[in-house]
Amino acid sequence: MVRIRGFLAALIAALVMVVPSSVLAGEATQAEIDALKKDIEQLRKQLSSSSAAMPKSPVDEAVRGKYGPNATVTTKNGKLTISGLVQVWYYSIQNDNKGMFDQLNGTGIVDTNEASDNDSFRIRRTEIKFTMDIHENVTAVVKIDPAREATSFPSMPDNKGSGGTVFKRYNDVAPEYDAVNGPSLGSTAAVSGVQTGSGAVPRLLQDAYIKYHGVVPHHDFLIGQYKPQLGEEGPRDSAELDFVERSLIGQINDSRDLGITAHGFWWDDRLQYWLGAFDGAGNYFGSAGQAQNRSDDNDYKDFLAAVMVRPLWKNETWGSIELGYSFIGGKHGESGGRDPIATPLNGLNRCETAAMKHVAYGSYMPGGPVKGWWIRGEWMYMKDRNAPGTVVDILANGGTEIGNTGDGTGLAQSNGTPIHTMGWYIATGYKLSDSIFADSCPSWLKPWEFAFRYQALGNVLVADQNLNSRTDIFQTKILTAGINYYIKGHNAKIQANYNIVNEPEGTRLQESYGFREVRNDNFMLNFQVAF
Repeated sequence: MVRIRGFLAALIAALVMVVPSSVLAGEATQAEIDALKKDIEQLRKQLSSSSAAMPKSPVDEAVRGKYGPNATVTTKNGKLTISGLVQVWYYSIQNDNKGMFDQLNGTGIVDTNEASDNDSFRIRRTEIKFTMDIHENVTAVVKIDPAREATSFPSMPDNKGSGGTVFKRYNDVAPEYDAVNGPSLGSTAAVSGVQTGSGAVPRLLQDAYIKYHGVVPHHDFLIGQYKPQLGEEGPRDSAELDFVERSLIGQINDSRDLGITAHGFWWDDRLQYWLGAFDGAGNYFGSAGQAQNRSDDNDYKDFLAAVMVRPLWKNETWGSIELGYSFIGGKHGESGGRDPIATPLNGLNRCETAAMKHVAYGSYMPGGPVKGWWIRGEWMYMKDRNAPGTVVDILANGGTEIGNTGDGTGLAQSNGTPIHTMGWYIATGYKLSDSIFADSCPSWLKPWEFAFRYQALGNVLVADQNLNSRTDIFQTKILTAGINYYIKGHNAKIQANYNIVNEPEGTRLQESYGFREVRNDNFMLNFQVAF
């Protein structure tokens, strides 16, 4: 085939070379010139189509459909981009075989911590993302994470927030009562998960959405499953975290839902806003399951409104400032009576609740002589109702009625009223590669970053001692010291964190509830490659 194509090219060259002298002399008729041009154009067309029309050589047949180094991967339609993230952890936790609720005030409650204090390696994330630009105005995105299927690992940096949430109830397991041995806190599922390595609800599929862009000026539109724009750390790409794991409120907002969003961006993206509607299945506390990969469980939708502004951005002297606020809210629950446990209805059996979440944040990255330093903080307010049977009732004894209220039995809160809780964090760090010392410091020192974070969240939930339907809320506080080593930016890095975890001791919990402080300080290492 190569020889034939070469022959045709030589033939075209020969025709040009042997143009009659009358043409060169300007004596040719216009008809002769037009005929010659036509012949040359026909030969060119034959040459361009020769690869499809001519028989394949043995070499062509041998390499057809093969991919080698630097070969281009093709798709049937559009442009496909593949990206991914691999995070491998090692963590070490203080050993404490008893949980927070163990033997409270002589009630006989058994709460083991042995399933959550084991040192372990962990494949934290294995994200594969497919982005298909099928049209200049249409993009589809699918992201999976097989590592999310594992559920026996404790949550971090607070290992007592088991079951994929950071709220300390029953390790997110329904209560149990043994008529012989007395009340038993429902940490049995957490123990079983470690014993068998079992998984739970499907979480493999992360993102799956279609994006329409370039049609309405300064706007794009998403429909499918993805993260609502709530705060700064929650929606942030997991490869670009400042610490090994998100903060407690960052983990709450690192959640996906099914819905639709309109996104506007102006002033070189320095002003952005989001308006959206989502299913809002379950509840914001996570006690009714996850929001993603499931049908809606109510007749309503949650509505999102968020705004972000950068009044100062990439200024050499003053640096960058980013401020943001998000709200999401709606009605959760359906077909629920006063007490879904004692008097269940033939339906979804969840009381309707007006739920909402407010998130605000700010960050500052100064320039000038202190560039390389950064500071950011975030605050969240959240109101919703927990699922029945998921909040511990410490004074429950022998399965009798609690406080003679008639609205609950056993170890769990039967049907709690709506509650609200708040959380916040403040973090700061110094990145040498962005500082004024970047050019003068040794090559071994330049890739380092030093970071600190302090956070608090009202995540210890217990039924009120006087009225079972009410919930008392207490805070957990965590101080984190971290070091990041950037091998190739966020694409390849190693992170090390030490977390000092403080349950709410020294409060009236110790005096009246009898909570115990779990020894669960921990050390975390993250090895990361993103591509």
